[in-house]
Amino acid sequence: MKKLLVLIAVSLLGVGAVEAQTSAASDGGGSVHETSDTGDTNSGAGHVPMLQHRNQRYQLHSADVLQLTFPYTPEFNQNVTVQPDGYISLRGAEDIHVQGQTLPEVSRSLGIAYSRVLHDPVINIELKDFEKPYFIVGGEVGHPGKFDLRDETTVAQAVAIAGGLKDSAKHSQVLLFHRVPKGWMQVKRVNLKKMLKDANLEEDAYLQAGDFLYIPKNTFSKIQRFIPSSSMGMYASPVLH
Repeated sequence: MKKLLVLIAVSLLGVGAVEAQTSAASDGGGSVHETSDTGDTNSGAGHVPMLQHRNQRYQLHSADVLQLTFPYTPEFNQNVTVQPDGYISLRGAEDIHVQGQTLPEVSRSLGIAYSRVLHDPVINIELKDFEKPYFIVGGEVGHPGKFDLRDETTVAQAVAIAGGLKDSAKHSQVLLFHRVPKGWMQVKRVNLKKMLKDANLEEDAYLQAGDFLYIPKNTFSKIQRFIPSSSMGMYASPVLH
């Protein structure tokens, strides 16, 4: 009987520890340092957004245009444009925030908004105009600038598209910036020099729409993994020259 009680107590302690870790991971705030191409991270307190998987659904941006069709109530048919603040103005319903949402998520949001004026609303959504996928390469490359993201593109391929590395490039410290929710940019450091030297591009990172790739001239000793979007100017400035 004593052994049974001890086993139960140990099990309960294990569950408590897991719950404590889960609770800590879900808290906001804190800073997390950059991740390298090997995937190592130095985590601070709190939870921060992670890089999304490739081939994720398109997320709406400002100036995107949606066509809303109501098969059973055509008087509500309309075209709406995502405003700079991320909202769309709806005919017969309150404005809703859609920036950053996928079409299935927008469909659910519209269903909730129109359920206040229609019974079981049926709404068809079509993306009529949208931001074309792109990436930006800056720093020590032949032709820094903004490029169309037409297909799956890796860091090494993006550098080649931008004219290749200059002799002054510090390609062991390539920085990949990716925008994540709530105004943050995730920063990943890629050791392109090692990958090219070893002739092994298996760890070459894939770009996502809107990513910014920066090839520095000098080594960055430390850089936080997540930084406010407002801090991007210090890195983006080489693109403008």
